[in-house]
Amino acid sequence: MKNDKLSLEKLNYQAQKAYVATMMKIIGNGLAAMSTRDEEARNELRSIRPGFVMQMTVFPSGPTFTLQVGENGSAKVLADAPGRPDLVIRFKHVSHAFQVFSFQEGTARAFANDRMVVDGSLGEAMIFVRCLNKMQQLILPKFIAQGIIKRYDENLGLAEKLSKATRIYGEVFKNIIRG
Repeated sequence: MKNDKLSLEKLNYQAQKAYVATMMKIIGNGLAAMSTRDEEARNELRSIRPGFVMQMTVFPSGPTFTLQVGENGSAKVLADAPGRPDLVIRFKHVSHAFQVFSFQEGTARAFANDRMVVDGSLGEAMIFVRCLNKMQQLILPKFIAQGIIKRYDENLGLAEKLSKATRIYGEVFKNIIRG
């Protein structure tokens, strides 16, 4: 009986880790795509110096995605960080990342609940969190996004939301397929 429970827990952990790894790819590529499709996100990222490297990961060794900010506020996904990233946002456990990436808990709430740590500037981390919130607002159904982000922009029209979401998802899948 005890061995059955341990193997079920291990299977649950492995399933959560696989899901989080998939979502890390989608979110990293989604943030990069949004930075080229949404002026608000680009303006946020323009406040960070070009070449800035941000990483989101799960303690102790991943899954991970790494972004680099470009000259015009656009971001690109990097295969690996070139040296030490300027900012690392780290989930303390796979289950914490799973809660956020399965939309049970918003990023701000995860910070407040001490499920994440920041290595780097908290101000720059908040820029990325705002971009993540904006992306979630654009690509998720309204009823899900309203439950996990603090301020949902009620002025976002359905046509704009669908147009940007389609372009972001298209870019995400194109980048994931390219590898």
